[in-house]
Amino acid sequence: MNTQNQHLDALQDIKKMMERSSRFISLSGLSGIAAGCCALVGAWFARHIIITNLDKAEYSKALMDLGIRGIDVRAYFDLLTEKLFIVAAITFIAAFSLAFLFTYLKSKKEATPIWGNASKRLLLNVSIPMIVGAVFVLKLLQEGWVGLVAPSCLIFYGLSLVHASKYTLGEVRYLGYGQIILGIINLWFVGKGLYFWAVGFGVLHIVYGAMMWWKYERN
Repeated sequence: MNTQNQHLDALQDIKKMMERSSRFISLSGLSGIAAGCCALVGAWFARHIIITNLDKAEYSKALMDLGIRGIDVRAYFDLLTEKLFIVAAITFIAAFSLAFLFTYLKSKKEATPIWGNASKRLLLNVSIPMIVGAVFVLKLLQEGWVGLVAPSCLIFYGLSLVHASKYTLGEVRYLGYGQIILGIINLWFVGKGLYFWAVGFGVLHIVYGAMMWWKYERN
């Protein structure tokens, strides 16, 4: 009986070694929670900027329609877009930094290298759909199709997660499916992009991170 248990333990050790060599399994659930919280805070600031500047933009447009000299509406909306871009950039940097920190701490605790063949494959497979999506979104902005930016971001981000899930924890693909579904639904509610962003990048990340922490890290 003891010999059988030893063989089972040996097989489990071999399985773990194979997973560590082929998959990056040091992703921390706390990384997802932190990224989701950053996304919700960023969405709140973006909504505040939009609401506080909306009336001014409408008033400016009304003045120009009446032939009265007012603020340049095009320049005004360019400034508004710049503010939103700054919020998005700060949110991304904060989320990425916290995600990296928690993943690094987990990797160090488990004595697994954070930068190896598995993490390189993961990064490559995440990057390809993300880069394609970034080019697509830039073209949308260039053509003035701002309403399609939010669903496009969700869809391409979801595709990158599904594509990369075979190189990390398998549960990542379910997060990807959620992002894709939200992005598709958002196509029929174009004016609500900020709310879909908050749900996709915020709530879903928090739910996913909490589930992964409970499953893999709570002990």
